[in-house]
Amino acid sequence: MSTRDYYEVLGVARGASREEIKSAYRKLAVKYHPDRNPGDAQAEEMFKEASEAYAVLSDADKRARYDRFGPAGLGEQPFTGFDSSVFGDFADILGNLFGFEGFFGGGRRRTGPDRGSDLRTAITISFAEMAAGVERVLTVPREESCSACDGSGLAPGAKADTCRSCGGRGQVRVSQGFFTMVRPCPHCGGAGKVISNPCPECRGAGRVERRRQLKVTVPAGIEDGTRLRLVGEGEAGLRGGPAGDLYVVVRVEPHELFVRDGANLHLEQEISAFRAALGAELEVPTLDGTAKLKVPAGAQPGDTVVLRGKGLRRLQHSGRGDLVVHLQVTVPRKLTAKQRELVEAVVAEEGDRPGVFRRVRDLIEGSG
Repeated sequence: MSTRDYYEVLGVARGASREEIKSAYRKLAVKYHPDRNPGDAQAEEMFKEASEAYAVLSDADKRARYDRFGPAGLGEQPFTGFDSSVFGDFADILGNLFGFEGFFGGGRRRTGPDRGSDLRTAITISFAEMAAGVERVLTVPREESCSACDGSGLAPGAKADTCRSCGGRGQVRVSQGFFTMVRPCPHCGGAGKVISNPCPECRGAGRVERRRQLKVTVPAGIEDGTRLRLVGEGEAGLRGGPAGDLYVVVRVEPHELFVRDGANLHLEQEISAFRAALGAELEVPTLDGTAKLKVPAGAQPGDTVVLRGKGLRRLQHSGRGDLVVHLQVTVPRKLTAKQRELVEAVVAEEGDRPGVFRRVRDLIEGSG
């Protein structure tokens, strides 16, 4: 037992809260841990002393006796190791961080139910399937509970035997210097039981691999890369534990005409300069076929015309997005003789002054 005052060892006031005591011990444990100070006997003693102080001050009853009677109130209780009920919050320092796997959490007895593993797969759907929604049938290989033994791993009428190595505890204690580490029993894997007469179907594993066909419903308007979760369709649990989940990643192929922006669609549509000047009614493609698009007279390159409700269905909302048509105004490469004559007449009269397109429109309309 340390001869120094435990509060002094941790560097905290006597009225320190439990959180302050825990924080102080964490700093000292990291600083003086033997793995960070190999071969340093003084650091090892400081680490042990800090651990001894924390073991007392973190326990309300021990701390009360220590505050009232000092070390005498604790009796002859030398520090003999790390109790997981006291030091369990420091598994990152005392356990895996420094290579002591199984120092605390790894010693948990595996007799209770364990949840099955999650599975992941991916599907690719067309843009049209995304827009309308689609159902797909997947073939999924997975571990399922053995029907022959109901997941017990035992042959019919057999019983599991108590592990002789750990006495059924599922844990073994290993001493290493002044450390006492708790690890899963290597003989039974932490179960506390061993199967001497295994099920012939699963060979004692309690699970067998099966290929199952599952139907997945892809909602209309789903985003590319969305994960769909099928609850309970993953691998079977162990010892009666729940099954894991199946995650389906949905990939959507791009469309040759439409570009998606949320629930809205964007489309580029060519229109001649003359029709843009006059105004026109165009027939444009949509998800549902075609639709009439009215282009106002005098439309400029890059102008947009919106068709309401012609986009994608809105996920988790009613209604649909819009179709935004971007006008690509093109200049004819060739003109008929009459068109050239009319355009030249307008250009000669108007030059580069504003209104030249209006004059072209009026002449073309008048020419019938």
